[in-house]
Amino acid sequence: MSDSSPLPPVRLHSEAALARDALAAPLLSRAAGLARWAGPDTRVGAGGELAEEQLPEAAAELGLTGDEAAAFASEAWRVAVDTGLVEIVDEEKGTVTAGEDLALLTSGAPQDVLAVWLGALETVLADASVPDLDDLVGAMDEGGEIDLSSLDWDPEAEAEFLDGVLGNLYLLTVGEEGPGDGPVPLPALAASMIVPDDMGEPTNDVLEQVSDAMMRLDDQFRLLEPIGIVDFQPVDEALMAEPDEESADPAAVFDDTDVTRYGMVKLTPLGLYGIRARLLEAGLAAPAVGELADKGADELLDGTSAFPPAAAQAETEQWLARREPLPAARELLAAARGADAGAPLRRLRCQQALSLVGTDAEPALREVLDDAELGGLARVWLSEHGAADVPVPSEAMVFWLTIDTLAAQLAAEGNSAELQALVEGLAQQHSSFFAAAWRVEHPATPDVLEAMGRLHPDKKVAKEARKAAFKARSQQGG
Repeated sequence: MSDSSPLPPVRLHSEAALARDALAAPLLSRAAGLARWAGPDTRVGAGGELAEEQLPEAAAELGLTGDEAAAFASEAWRVAVDTGLVEIVDEEKGTVTAGEDLALLTSGAPQDVLAVWLGALETVLADASVPDLDDLVGAMDEGGEIDLSSLDWDPEAEAEFLDGVLGNLYLLTVGEEGPGDGPVPLPALAASMIVPDDMGEPTNDVLEQVSDAMMRLDDQFRLLEPIGIVDFQPVDEALMAEPDEESADPAAVFDDTDVTRYGMVKLTPLGLYGIRARLLEAGLAAPAVGELADKGADELLDGTSAFPPAAAQAETEQWLARREPLPAARELLAAARGADAGAPLRRLRCQQALSLVGTDAEPALREVLDDAELGGLARVWLSEHGAADVPVPSEAMVFWLTIDTLAAQLAAEGNSAELQALVEGLAQQHSSFFAAAWRVEHPATPDVLEAMGRLHPDKKVAKEARKAAFKARSQQGG
């Protein structure tokens, strides 16, 4: 993901709700349980790991049973040490005590709890980037050291791959074109990292890479789920079984087109919070809905300019909820003025914001009826709200507002199908549109007319638009 443009804004749960989710995450809960259990008789190794002979007792303390109980207890202990829930007081003796951060989980503010959880998340992400234990054991040399070169494992590349996957999952979740709260199929997530955007039909080699990445992600998400970052449905193990190992039970035979068999994953609300925190730390612009609620109207209009429509409306609703309608309308209109490149989109966002304000805002709109930049917008609002005595706009104002609206749509959507339909409709309704439009004294007139020339499917009309754009540019001295 590029750091040059902001991601779509995320809608986060309240910090209090997220803190409750963090405390309920199985892995952090176990880590806190072991921190409370630790005492003078608890012993750790040179690396801070819990002594092997104490693992059964730790597992029992957590109510863990089964073959993996000791491994789960060991993982929870490592998280407790890494997050400061446990402190090593004597490295030589290997003695420990409860850490200062343990109290934060019960008496700290939500931000304190989330800070501890973020530390636990970093530990788990680091673990998820490490090869399978069997692979590590197989890579040991005679001296018991791990030969990384024999593993074909690049720790930095592995961590970057997982970061990229989580970044793509975040983008799919917050983007209005993505599944939103729904899960993402594991093959699609793996393909987003492997298959080039410009590739048509993937080659067999690429498909094999996607399959390998999918199985890698299956292992990693199994590790990540206990920290509460994802809800994960693993790959159906029957898919990996040999034919003679599969059950003869017809109910166990699935349709190969059932994508859910290949794993499904989605970020939890806590996961969205955690990934956004990591994106911000990496220097990426990752806005959240509500951040502009206490800012000025200028920051609201500029800030929401790159937002998708639903997110822009949600942000604007929060901004308006903190203000009285009439002063809010006046502030929005004042911020919408300008001849800079971003002004048309500001005015569009202002118009959308004012559509959410009731009739109490009418005096503010009447105050700008004679304003060259806002008069057309004001007439539209007053007419839509059934106001009386709305002055008829001059032809010059109609054309200026049309150019301004097209410039805003072009900035917001680019060469979209919706904009193309708007361009076709304008040219059809006004046969002499281009003859008059090039004279409009708006900074964006040449660019808008050029765009109309690109977008209109009729070659004759497109040529008229390009000629009008040339005249407009010549008139403006450019």
